[in-house]
Amino acid sequence: MPFRTLQSDRIVETLERLSARTRERFPSASLNNVILELIELGKRDRRRSRRLSRPYLLLRSGTFLAVALAVAGLAYIGSAFFAWVEVDGTKADIFTVFEGVEAGLNIVILTAVAIFTLMRVEERLKRSLALDDLHELRSVAHVIDMHQLTKDPTAVLRLGPRTASSPAREMSEFELSRYLDYCAEALSLAGKIAALYAQNSRDPVVIAAVNDIETLTSNMSSKIWQKIMIIRQSSDNGAG
Repeated sequence: MPFRTLQSDRIVETLERLSARTRERFPSASLNNVILELIELGKRDRRRSRRLSRPYLLLRSGTFLAVALAVAGLAYIGSAFFAWVEVDGTKADIFTVFEGVEAGLNIVILTAVAIFTLMRVEERLKRSLALDDLHELRSVAHVIDMHQLTKDPTAVLRLGPRTASSPAREMSEFELSRYLDYCAEALSLAGKIAALYAQNSRDPVVIAAVNDIETLTSNMSSKIWQKIMIIRQSSDNGAG
């Protein structure tokens, strides 16, 4: 259902379009390199998030093998028991019945333990892969935030004198507004890449990590939009 799930291809296309817009507007800005890195992460995570939704065939084969061995073991115990009764020609006593039941229970318990272990191994492998990728996305989000950190609208609006340690600010109000907007879009798209993992996983640990990244990028975008609003309000006041 294309309108109920995130389309990873569309996210990558939007990132590539954002990269082109940023490069055309600010060809020498290092933000271009960060967005390119985000595109590579998006392409890689697109493949990996899809892989999380598919079972690990080798581990699932082990699960089926354990079930098959358990069924074969129970069948062997049953056939051996009835064969003994038929050969002996007497009815089995209660101790013999208990021995057969105990052997069957042991097989069932061992099979359940094997299945549980194999399922946990698959879950942990997928979780480890997802958390490693989400950690990288979190780091990229902080790098994007660093690129907008020194883009202070009050300095562009010349609300105070410069100091010897003030960073160079050569952007106009319009350019600064666009630059900040590109940063906000990049953060939003980083959150959407993270959301692909929550979409393809039911692991509560992975979902919690995705929620943390979405909260982080949302808070960073909110700070950026506060700067944009300051610029726009100043422009409106100047025009008035």
